[in-house]
Amino acid sequence: MIVQYNRYQHAVFNETAQQITGTVNKKYSNVYSYFHLKKVNDSLLCANQTLYNKLRNNFSIPDSIGRTFIDTLRIDSLLKFRKFSYIGAKVISNSLVSQSNYIVLDKGTQYGIREGMGVIDPNSSVVGIVTEVTPKYAIVMSMMHKDSHISAKLKRGGETGILSWDGAEPNAVFINNISKGAKVYRGDTAITSGFSTAFPKGMMVGRVSSVYKISANNYNKLKLNTTADFHSLDYVYVIANTDSEAVDSLLNKIKTNIENEKAKQ
Repeated sequence: MIVQYNRYQHAVFNETAQQITGTVNKKYSNVYSYFHLKKVNDSLLCANQTLYNKLRNNFSIPDSIGRTFIDTLRIDSLLKFRKFSYIGAKVISNSLVSQSNYIVLDKGTQYGIREGMGVIDPNSSVVGIVTEVTPKYAIVMSMMHKDSHISAKLKRGGETGILSWDGAEPNAVFINNISKGAKVYRGDTAITSGFSTAFPKGMMVGRVSSVYKISANNYNKLKLNTTADFHSLDYVYVIANTDSEAVDSLLNKIKTNIENEKAKQ
């Protein structure tokens, strides 16, 4: 009765009740959001996958020179064809303590993942290459692996080299055989060279943190801090290249011919 028939007491009661209700609702909302983080992350992964697959760099224009078309051709000869597509996956295992580190993904051949495909993080930074696949899972050789060799180049000068890991420090790799005449500065960006079927050109690799001059030859060794954080990998994207099978087939044919020639000698 006091609250109901007195304006001041009624106002005080309403304000206090709203504060209590607001606090309870906020805590409930925080708890609800926490238990729905997985659903939100999965939806974001799918959304990013869709956006990746719409990037202009993923398409190529076929060369129509030297071909003959009839006048009634209904399809534009400059139609763009998809070259790269992206498959979102969740990291279910990631090792960093050994010399041979691997990452396990929750998707495999059922989703179109094959051996030799490149893997990047949500920020388009290189993570590694798929080495083994089952219907439901895929194994990725991380850049933090002593046998990992990925072609990279300096974005500023264009000098290319092969990435390697010395097994000493996570999130740090090296580029060997960079000419001493190249102007390299701390903070310079390294990207994928595009010289393999695993990665398109321009994916982030890392930034130069140190330059080591090798006295025995005319090359420098660069230390990079990787732009991918291997300590906190949750989701990645696997890159499917539609040209990879054709290119790999040609390379295997050349390799077989060389081995046959050596056998004859």
